[in-house]
This record gives sequence, C-alpha cells and structure tokens, in this order.
Amino acid sequence: MPRRTGEAGAVAPTAGRDGRRSSSTAPDGGRDGDATGPGTRSRYPRFRLGDSRSADAAPPPSPSARFPDAAPTVGRDAPRGGGAAQAPSRRPGAPAQTPTETTARLRPIPAAPEAETAAGTDVPAPRAAAPLSGPAAPRTPDPALSWSTPHDPRPLVSFGEPEGYDGLARPRPLGGRPRPQAVAAAVCLVLGVGLLTGAVTGSWLAGDSGDDGARSAYTEAGDLWHSVPVDQLFPPTLLGKGAGPGGADRTWTRVAVAPDGDCAGAFDRLLAKALDPVGCSRLLRATYTDATQSYVTTVGLLFTKADAAAMTALADRFEKQGLGRREDLMPLPYAAKDTVAAGFGAPQRASWTVSVLTDAPAVVYAVSGWADGRTVDEPEPAEEAVESGAASAPAQAGLGHEAKGLADRVERALRKNIGTPTEHPS
Repeated sequence: MPRRTGEAGAVAPTAGRDGRRSSSTAPDGGRDGDATGPGTRSRYPRFRLGDSRSADAAPPPSPSARFPDAAPTVGRDAPRGGGAAQAPSRRPGAPAQTPTETTARLRPIPAAPEAETAAGTDVPAPRAAAPLSGPAAPRTPDPALSWSTPHDPRPLVSFGEPEGYDGLARPRPLGGRPRPQAVAAAVCLVLGVGLLTGAVTGSWLAGDSGDDGARSAYTEAGDLWHSVPVDQLFPPTLLGKGAGPGGADRTWTRVAVAPDGDCAGAFDRLLAKALDPVGCSRLLRATYTDATQSYVTTVGLLFTKADAAAMTALADRFEKQGLGRREDLMPLPYAAKDTVAAGFGAPQRASWTVSVLTDAPAVVYAVSGWADGRTVDEPEPAEEAVESGAASAPAQAGLGHEAKGLADRVERALRKNIGTPTEHPS
C-alpha cells in the first residue's frame, strides 16, 4: 500500500523519459558520497566503520510497493538528482523497455534496426499491421544457390596422378620409366635397327634374297644325281634301328646299282602316265638285301624337271586319290644278274611305297619281294602292311617294313646332301 505524500521516506512518483513512473525517497539527512544535490541518495552508498546509519538504514520496499506505479529506490535504477527519476541507460541498438518491464536484462540482445519513434518521445511507434488480404507472393530462389547459374559454375575437381610400382615395389609415377631401363631400351633399339639395316644391305649387295636362297636349294637338289657320289645317295650298308616288325633292328646291304638313265621302260604304263606331269630328268636305282638274304628290295630316285608348285600339286594328287596304294601303279624292281636279286621280277613284287617330295624335284620309291623268286598273288602297300594286326603274307613276312625302311633311309641321305631335315623318321 503506497505511502502518503509528506511522510518521512515517502515515495514521490515522477514521470521518466520512457513514460514510466518513478519515485524518490526523501532523505533523512545529508550523507557522504557522490550526491549531486541536497536530499539525493547515493547510488552506491559508502559504508564506514562506526557509522551507525548504515546499520539503521531502512530496507528497500517490497516488490509489491513498486508495482505498478512505483520505481525502485535502491540499485542502479534509483533516481538521481533533485528527486527527478531518470530512465535507465540503454545500450546502443538495444530495444526500448516496455512499461511493464522494470528489471534489467542480464544477457546480450542482438542488435535490431532502429524502430521509428513517436514524435517527441523515445517510445517506439506501433508497427503497421501487414495486409492480410490476397495470396502471399511467391518466393523466388536465390540464383546464386542454383546449380545452373552461369555466374557460379560447379567446382572443378582434379585428381592426383596415379602411381605405379617398379620391380622393388617402390612407388613411381604411372607411365614413367626409370632412367636405367629407358637407357637399356634405347640401346636395344639402336642395336636392332643396326642389325636389320646390315642384313638388308648385305642381302642387297649379294644380289639375292630369301626366296632366291630357297630356289637355289631346290635347284641344287635337282642336280644331285651328277654332283654327289653314288655311295652317298645309296650307301653300301644301311642300318635300320627299330625299322623291322615289332621294333626289331634291320641291316641292309647293297647288291647292285643300275646305270643312271632316263625313265623309258622303268615304270608300268599307268605309273608312267601318273608321273608324266613332272617329267623325268634322271632315274637312279639300287637293290638291297637283308642280313639273312631272304628279302630283296629295289630303291629308286626319280629326279624330275618340275618346279616346286608342280611337285606340290603331284603330292596332293597322290595323297587325295590314293595313287600310292593302287596295285596297278606299283613300281618295277631292278633285277641284277649274278646276285640274290637275279630272279626279282614283276611277279615277285610283294609290297611297295611311293613318296613325292615338295622341297626337292624328286620322287622316292621302293618295292620288295622274296629273294627265292616266289610269286605273290596279292601284294599289299607298305603303309597297310606295317600296321598292327595285318594278316597278309607280305605283312607277316615283314616285307612292308623292308620297303618302307629302305625308302626312308635313302630319302634321309638325299635331304642330308641338300641340307634339309628328314621328314619321315622310322
């Protein structure tokens, strides 16, 4: 309940700058301190030892005495000066306190734009209410936050260069080559180019090429019949290791060599016709017998006039048409007088083989029979007589092995003289 005016310590209401009512308490007497006038209480009273007034000072009124029309009489909001209440100071940018707020703010308030004040006062003017009629205006997004804005492109991202590893598992830039390896590669490249250039230059200076060398070997093979001794083409003794039936070894001895000549009368009519496309340059023949002189075999070397293409065509024809297995295309033997092969004629032929070479202008053949002159009613090609399980008389006697083994050894001797490897080992 407010006190009446005129009593000691009564509260005198005054109007402040912000419209709030404040009051001042009449002093009981002058005090030391920083009073600004007579009857003004110190904001922060000083207490001195032995001053009995400090102990007898009246306590501040209860909060109910200040609300709603009383201002505090102590503290920083107490009025200063000659009884006129002063409004509390505000921080720059802080909002003005409303009439219902009398306590001080204890935490900082973010600055807000200055509100328009009523004319002649510090009280902020009331804000105009926003119009409620009509739909709200659509909000336009900020172009700076859009991915498609041309002024703010997407950030550029770059990746680091990948690393590789050398032979010692040490990291190195991928694609790079250590200096020693690069030097070695360059040296190898230079040496390779030099060798290649030297080979080409040497071939050009010599006046021949690889093809000329192949043709030279082929032509040389066609001249072996008069440039190589007969003992090299038809050795006096031939060893056939594993050439007999069941892998048995064979030994053949030459008993006669026919004079070299042309092919007239050396073949039956059908065989001569089959060999006619390659021509006949020279025919060499020799007859061998086995270690027991039970079998006789004639081996022949026909040197042709054809080139490599014609020889290849003839070999394909013999292979596809099976001309080497036809009984009517069996070669004739060479029967030498006063030898174990004296009675070896056409009726005694038991097994045979014909081989057309493609790397030399030559045809190698062999025909075998019994040395006692017996005739054979059903001769058998050597390719069939050497097969396991063959039950014919020539196969059981091993005459197929005799013909094939001797033909292979003579062909080896021919290739040895022209420097080419053997094709049919046995």
